[in-house]
Amino acid sequence: MTCDDVRAALSARLDGEDPLAAPAVLDAHAEGCPGCRAWLARAEQVTRLARVQAVAVPDLTASVLAAVAADPVAAGRTRAAARAARRQVLRVAVAVAAVAQLSIALPMLLAGLGVTVDPHTSREMASFDVALAVGFALAAWRPERARAFVPVALVLAVCLAGTSVVDIANSTTALVHEVGHLAAVVQAGLLWALGRVSDEPGHRPSTALLPRHG
Repeated sequence: MTCDDVRAALSARLDGEDPLAAPAVLDAHAEGCPGCRAWLARAEQVTRLARVQAVAVPDLTASVLAAVAADPVAAGRTRAAARAARRQVLRVAVAVAAVAQLSIALPMLLAGLGVTVDPHTSREMASFDVALAVGFALAAWRPERARAFVPVALVLAVCLAGTSVVDIANSTTALVHEVGHLAAVVQAGLLWALGRVSDEPGHRPSTALLPRHG
């Protein structure tokens, strides 16, 4: 077989066709002929490049996201998960506020720690702070009932802020002594936010679970 015959047979074999020659004969010729061996290497490279081509894959991200947004069930689950996350964060914040208030009020109530003037009035105020802290703790435990404590917290925050402004203006107290009242404003805001999130659709208690009378 001449080199042209061998190369034609090798080309047919690369294309998956019948080379019309024994494979051993073709391989032996290619191994003994530098020209045919080089030609075969180039032919194999061209064939490989022709068969292995990059395939353009379309970007389906936008269509997938649009399909998810159009699916009311999936969209509803996403919104419900976001509400649940916000609700949990607010529950923890309200619980931390309750613990902080208790840690300050209980020592003053039980042992009079930090009380130097009018211990009786200070203990009465500490009793009120403890009761308010318990309300915050209950709201964190049962967020669906947080709205019931919101008016108390808001009235307390408004009264403390108002009296602080008046006392500071009359020079009967210093600003540094009234900064602590900002905690009441923050607590009221947290409680209002928790009550609002808990009252959104998806967090309202089912009417089937409410007690029935009569």
